[in-house]
Amino acid sequence: MSGGIGINGFKFLTARRLSVIGFSFLFAFILSFPFEGQVLYSLLDLREIKPSGYILAAIIAHFTGLFTCGMFVRSKAAAKKTVLGGMGICLAAALPFFFAPSFLWMGGLIVVGYVSGCAVAAWGLFLRAFTPKNERIKTCADVLIFSNLLMIAINVVSMNRSPLLGLFLSVLCLVVGMVFIGMMPAGPKNIPDDTEVSKARAGIKYPLLMLCLFVFVITINSGLMYQVINPAFEHLTGLTSWYWAVPYIAALAIIRNLPMKAKRSQILYVGMAMIMGAFISFIVLGRSASDYLIVDTLMLAACGIFDLFWWSILGEMLDYTDNPVKPFGIGLSANVLGVLFGGALGMAVTSNNIPGAEVAVIALTVVCVTLIILPPLNRQLVLLLKNHSYLSAYDNMSQSQKTDIIFQVKTLDPLTAREQEVLQLILSGKSNRDIAGALFISESTVKTHARNIFSKYDVSSRAELISTLLKNQTGK
Repeated sequence: MSGGIGINGFKFLTARRLSVIGFSFLFAFILSFPFEGQVLYSLLDLREIKPSGYILAAIIAHFTGLFTCGMFVRSKAAAKKTVLGGMGICLAAALPFFFAPSFLWMGGLIVVGYVSGCAVAAWGLFLRAFTPKNERIKTCADVLIFSNLLMIAINVVSMNRSPLLGLFLSVLCLVVGMVFIGMMPAGPKNIPDDTEVSKARAGIKYPLLMLCLFVFVITINSGLMYQVINPAFEHLTGLTSWYWAVPYIAALAIIRNLPMKAKRSQILYVGMAMIMGAFISFIVLGRSASDYLIVDTLMLAACGIFDLFWWSILGEMLDYTDNPVKPFGIGLSANVLGVLFGGALGMAVTSNNIPGAEVAVIALTVVCVTLIILPPLNRQLVLLLKNHSYLSAYDNMSQSQKTDIIFQVKTLDPLTAREQEVLQLILSGKSNRDIAGALFISESTVKTHARNIFSKYDVSSRAELISTLLKNQTGK
């Protein structure tokens, strides 16, 4: 028995690693080429082509792919075909960029943007299938770290050696990624999931909408960064080619390796303060290498904080839906939409020669709006994902507070002593199997107790139960 579990665990871990490695190479291609990548900028600069039209077309296509993929990809087999097929199409559509500019450049970029967006959204299914819920923050961090390390290497080559060589390396990432994705199983026959939690699918809509709004607003500053801050330091090619994403990677690595009990919720406010500091520094400092290090460190470290926040939040939301591709794609499309809006705003700023002080006012206004959104967002996410490491809820309370919460809400009938024990374990995020093990009872008995608890609180699911019990606490 124990040997069989060991083998299955090894297979599960192998699939997870293949997923991380394969997707990291795909994401490195996206970051270095179609999604405002330095390879694309360098190629357009080499051919003396104005980049704005190409950049906007690629971002719009990528947004569309992310947003629509969940409408037609609903199974594990379809997700794997979408990821592999998308990477293959990206490979073919990128080939015209090795030759003289033609209509194939714009067409190919639109195709690459769309299918790469579909491939990213489809990976959400593998994230749920091969990574346990409490480990998804690490998987998301690993993907973002590895892909950005690859992107840095490609950027250095593209900006300091040859754009065509950089393009070759980014295309090579697709080939390598396809090999690893191709080695993956389509997915386990039965994805580990808590039956009662999976019934609460309707509860995901409002938290997802709030998260998308937050992501869209805060990411506007990323678009401003691309169009306002980055061009101001373009004379520092040697430094910007490799240092640009270093603070981003460092922030991801630090948060990834924090102890599980560490409170990460305050880090979001630190990230907002860093964004404010970045734009203020951009106004008051010059354009030297040391000035760039200050501005870029503040801005990109903040981007790392927020990116891991919403990637990992989306990762945990995947257990509350029949089709993980849809919320994962829609959530990330909000990020792209924010970059698109911020980029358009940045282009308007630069074309109209708006002073840097006014740009900073715009950026600080965006931060203020996000500060308004964050508390209600946190409340909604706590009710849905109360054990997520970025959120603060039941696990941060004392035992007396936990007990008080149970008795604060009146029930139709009093809970038995055993039902109170089951309820506390439910609120601690335990699955039915975990509760059965903790109380030395059968899983079917746990389900019976859970149904009785739902009936006495007049709720129909775990999510509704948690919402009922915690809404007063989180509203304080």
